[in-house]
Amino acid sequence: MIKAVVFDLGKVLVDFDYSIAARKIAARGKMPADEINYFISQSPLLFRYETGLMTTQQFYGEVCAATGFDGQPDEFGQCFADIFVPIPPMVQLQATLRRPGRPSYIFSNTNDLAVGHIRHNFPFFANFDGYILSYEHGAMKPDAKLYEVVERYCGHQGAEILYLDDRPENIATGAARGWQVILQESPEKTLAAIQKLGLL
Repeated sequence: MIKAVVFDLGKVLVDFDYSIAARKIAARGKMPADEINYFISQSPLLFRYETGLMTTQQFYGEVCAATGFDGQPDEFGQCFADIFVPIPPMVQLQATLRRPGRPSYIFSNTNDLAVGHIRHNFPFFANFDGYILSYEHGAMKPDAKLYEVVERYCGHQGAEILYLDDRPENIATGAARGWQVILQESPEKTLAAIQKLGLL
């Protein structure tokens, strides 16, 4: 029996596009937007930030040094984090699954700026029973030790946990722990899988 539902955040509950941030940073810097997009999303810098190995101030400083961005930290935070839009059918799904008293959790590779922005702008983010965020635990999915944190937080393990994520490697680690898993390819496919489990 499923006793807790664990949601990834990006591409599951919210969509995002780093090219939006890249264009805003480029408008105040010296590096082209496409290079900034690659620098943010593909360089080791974001990994270090999202595993808590550097502070927001350090991240800001390194991006400024690399791109020539000349805005203040608050302006940078807005440029960097304002890249999200909710995925309405998934937000509604979480509300429906939680309604009978079934706890739900956010389990995300993310960073302080992104979470602060989402918490401030998207009310649905408050409607979870716990948040397991990579930058607070010094590890990123699919590192198994982060999945152990989820199990401790929710007090369940194995097939008692239903886990939704858009990354096959993240799903695979959950499945290896006996979790029930759904790979998010589209809201429609996810809703159909939830219905098959008898939760809707």
